[in-house]
Amino acid sequence: MLEKLKLTQISAFVRDVRSEMKKVSWPGKKEVYGTTIVVVAAVFFFGVYLGLIDTLLRIGVDKLFKWVK
Repeated sequence: MLEKLKLTQISAFVRDVRSEMKKVSWPGKKEVYGTTIVVVAAVFFFGVYLGLIDTLLRIGVDKLFKWVK
């Protein structure tokens, strides 16, 4: 069975989290903007690419079924 957390354990955890968060290297506004543009462009590119592949495969399978029928 799980033991109940003591108040000292909780406060030690919060203190450790604060200490580690101070060590984090947060990105600047310029860096966030740049990576966001890259992600949006990649999602658009792969969406179009996969859409084309899906359409071509659908057309191919439809033709194959018509040929077999």
